[in-house]
Amino acid sequence: MTATPWAPYDALLLVSFGGPEKPEDVVPFLQNVTAGKNIPVERLEEVGEHYYGFGGKSPINDQNRALIAALEQDLAANGVDLPVYWGNRNWDPYLTDTLRQMAADGVTRVACWVTSAYSSYSGCRQYRENFADAVAELAAEGVQAPQLDRLRHYFNHPGFVAANLDATADALRTLEDEVGAEKASAARLVFVTHSIPDAMEDASGASAAEGLPGGAYTRQHRDLAATIVAGIAERTGTTHDHDLVFCSRSGPPQVPWLEPDVNDHLTALAGEGVPAVVLIPIGFVSDHMEVIYDLDTEAAATAEGLGLPFVRAATAGTHPAFVQVARELLLERAAAERGESPVRPAVGDLPPSWDVCPPGCCANLRGPRPALCGRD
Repeated sequence: MTATPWAPYDALLLVSFGGPEKPEDVVPFLQNVTAGKNIPVERLEEVGEHYYGFGGKSPINDQNRALIAALEQDLAANGVDLPVYWGNRNWDPYLTDTLRQMAADGVTRVACWVTSAYSSYSGCRQYRENFADAVAELAAEGVQAPQLDRLRHYFNHPGFVAANLDATADALRTLEDEVGAEKASAARLVFVTHSIPDAMEDASGASAAEGLPGGAYTRQHRDLAATIVAGIAERTGTTHDHDLVFCSRSGPPQVPWLEPDVNDHLTALAGEGVPAVVLIPIGFVSDHMEVIYDLDTEAAATAEGLGLPFVRAATAGTHPAFVQVARELLLERAAAERGESPVRPAVGDLPPSWDVCPPGCCANLRGPRPALCGRD
């Protein structure tokens, strides 16, 4: 009998960060995020003001619900008969609770799609540690958790690229409507992602055991940015100057993080006489708090104060090309697990990422912890 194209998997799991749903959730949520860092409640209340300004609710959970609905429709339309589950790192539905429900439902092997497209500790290994923690917690309860396989990073998957390319093209058309074709054709494309500590960047993608260098986090972002710039040039005939900048820096000031900050960079561009800017948040798959506050609120205010015309491109969200990434990666990995040699599509100068993380990849700088879905 020929296996179904999704065998050996009997479920797809969306794995995400989580976010508060109401004002009273904000501090407990931030305590989850910063667990083990001994940050005073007063400081968390200050950070929470970002959330309180939007009613105490992060947009991420509703965005994940919309993404799951789109995933279910895409799977059904393409004949993939799998349930979709959802588990978060920091808020309900918690990953452990979801795995417990999956076990009760008889699920045995799961393809996990993480809402982070790039290599880094916080975007990959930390989720792998979360998997190990959840499985261990269920084992202590006498519950056999499903086997978990993390689908590969998709920063250069054609579907993710297409969604971001379309968003950039749409933003440029909006900018042209606002400032005219001449300024829009000279606009700087500013690609934005979440800043991380320099040490985390150095460890991203690094594996001494396999001779792999670090710096994968920025290398992957720069590859996607160059691909989008080339795609815009192909569509419009204009090659825009572009940069990679960062937002949402946190932590003690003496610890170096990736720079430049988006606000500092906008100030520098205005000083150089750049006529207009399109911000493209390729580091985020949907409009997280970092997007609606750090970019739509703070960076927009910076640009307005500088008199710098500014449009923010959409995130991938529920763009059909992005939604189908999950199905394509699921079927690709299923074929590989069956011993086949599937096509592994990738766009740009970097190869497709690995299915199973190499030893030491994206190391936890506070010390090793159990992690699943890797060779260590």
